[in-house]
Amino acid sequence: MSAIDKFGKRWSPQDSEGIWSKIKDRIVPPPPVRYRITMALFKIRIEKNKLEYTLNKLQERANGLFEKVVDAQVKKDSERAAMYANEVAEVRKVAKTIMSSIFALERIGLRLETVRDVGDLVSAMGPVVGVVKEVRNNLMGIMPEVAFELGEVDEILQSTVTELGEFTGIQMNNIYVTDEAKKVMEEAATIAEQRMKEQFPELPGGSMNLPAPPSVNASDKH
Repeated sequence: MSAIDKFGKRWSPQDSEGIWSKIKDRIVPPPPVRYRITMALFKIRIEKNKLEYTLNKLQERANGLFEKVVDAQVKKDSERAAMYANEVAEVRKVAKTIMSSIFALERIGLRLETVRDVGDLVSAMGPVVGVVKEVRNNLMGIMPEVAFELGEVDEILQSTVTELGEFTGIQMNNIYVTDEAKKVMEEAATIAEQRMKEQFPELPGGSMNLPAPPSVNASDKH
C-alpha cells in the first residue's frame, strides 16, 4: 500500500477494513487526523467562550471603577481617584490581552475548519500551531487554566503535524514559528486595541470632565 493510500485511511478511515484491523484498532484505536482536528477545534471553541465570559466581567469591573474615579474627582479626592484610575489601567491591560487572544483563536478556528473540510493540510497547519503557542504563552500568567487546556490543543496539533510530515515527506522543522502566525497575532492585537477604545472606559489624565462609561453589552464583543 502506498504512503498516499495509508494517509487516506488515517485521514478518514473506511468501513471496509479487514476484521483483524478492526480488532487491532479496538485494542489501540488510532485517532484519524480529521478526528484530531475536530477535537482541537472543539477545545479551542470552549476556551474562547471562557475568555469571552471573563472579558465581559472585566468590562463590568472597569465600568464600576470608572464611576469611582469620577466620584472621587467630584469630591476632590485626588488620591482615591488616582488609585481607582490605576486599577482601571490594570484591568484594561489584562482585557486587551484576553481580547487579542479571542480574535487570534477565532482566526485559527476558521483555519482548522478549512483544514478539516477541505483537506488543505500542510500549508495550513503551520500558522495554527504557531498561534496556539503564542496565545498560550500570553495567557499563562492571566488565565492559567485556559493556557493549560490550550497546551492540550498544542499536543493534538503537534502529533497531527508530525504525522502529516511523515506521510508527505515535507520537513516540519520550522512549522511552529511562521510569518503568517506572527501576522495573525499582530492583526489580533490591532483589532483588540481598536475594540478596547470602543468597549472600555479610557481615563484622560487629569481631566475632571470624564465621559460616561460605555454600556456592557455581550453582543458588542465581536
